[in-house]
Amino acid sequence: MSETVINVENLSKRYVIGHQRAPTEGIRHVIESALHAPFKWFRSRREVKKQEKEEFWALKDVSFKVERGEVVGLIGRNGAGKSTILKLLSRITEPTTGSIYMEGRMASLLEVGTGFHPELTGRENIFLNGAILGMPKEEIVRKFDEIVAFSEIEKFLDTPVKRYSSGMYVRLAFSVAAHLDPDILIVDEVLAVGDASFQSKCMAKMQEARSQARTVLFVSHNLKAVESFCSRGIVLEKGRVTFNGPVKEALQHYAASLKIECPPAFADVIDLSNSVRRPGKYQPQLKRLRLLDSNGNPFPGTVSAGSGLKAVIEVELLKPSQQVDAELAFFTPTGERVCTAHSAYEPDRNTGLLSGRQIFTCDIPQLPLVPGEYNLHVGLDVALCEIDCVHDVARITVTSADYYGTGVMPSQGTFLLKNRWKINEAVATETKRS
Repeated sequence: MSETVINVENLSKRYVIGHQRAPTEGIRHVIESALHAPFKWFRSRREVKKQEKEEFWALKDVSFKVERGEVVGLIGRNGAGKSTILKLLSRITEPTTGSIYMEGRMASLLEVGTGFHPELTGRENIFLNGAILGMPKEEIVRKFDEIVAFSEIEKFLDTPVKRYSSGMYVRLAFSVAAHLDPDILIVDEVLAVGDASFQSKCMAKMQEARSQARTVLFVSHNLKAVESFCSRGIVLEKGRVTFNGPVKEALQHYAASLKIECPPAFADVIDLSNSVRRPGKYQPQLKRLRLLDSNGNPFPGTVSAGSGLKAVIEVELLKPSQQVDAELAFFTPTGERVCTAHSAYEPDRNTGLLSGRQIFTCDIPQLPLVPGEYNLHVGLDVALCEIDCVHDVARITVTSADYYGTGVMPSQGTFLLKNRWKINEAVATETKRS
């Protein structure tokens, strides 16, 4: 008989967004207006205050149940409400309306560094974070060596975590959470920060949790991982549940919704300043994207497999910064990252101090993608930390071409791999027995 360990009923979360108003009035003008027509001035002040605030419902009437031992994937576009649900379940924030019932010991791995004190060392933060997650000191001491070995940060154990990279943060945070042996494990997209080998270790650890009948809530844009790891999928759209069922059907529903909400009609020049596809936590520093074909002409939206593509990205830095990099990433229509062109891979890049408006030009001589549709994503990093990004800025189509000079093209996979084959006649030899 199944046992419900998570029961969410009519959950809603409202945020009040403040809008900064331009300082158009000086103090002298304010005083004169207040003295000349005080009632009119007070009415105008109330109206301005109303305009400066706006309500935003991150979640609206969300309900679902999770049974013991289930592995459930939360699927949806950026801003759909996935992370908000996890924060509510993790008790980081309170719901506006609705109720949450949870049974058992819970561990959550959400934003990088949550529960860490930057001035404390890795060793000290293991004890601090473990205590926050509900581990007695005796249990932390008993599992300390396992936690450190799993995190692979032995060399930096006595270094303040403020000097850790985001990848090191994730290693340590996941290791502590995983060794809590929770009944419920909540994992957000942060695993994408770690390298491939560490991600494999994390997935293996979560598979182990599943085999021990523990409950896992999993958020990832890696839909292959969701499909292979989860038994059920919950699709969120604009703060509401649009599908709740078997994971394969959930992924099909999500893919269909992406086709409906595809990027706008293609344009070779795209204004990024006020894009609605920018996560709300970022200030707009990406200003414009211009796409060109291999001859330097405006990109028409389609490109033959193996042909060139050039991207010109304009940015406006809010403050002088070093190690500034831009990226152009290619995604499948279902949200899986295919490949990334990143200026950090350029050996001759400028790592000095940059300020104000900058222009990054990315030249891809040959685009080795299998024919199909791909979404473009633009990002801006400082010291390899993302400070701005815009998702799904454009959808391009790669068409068939005689890439290999044989008239034959692959129908599966993602990349067109350059390769050469030879066939030699086999020479039969017979070994004589002595």
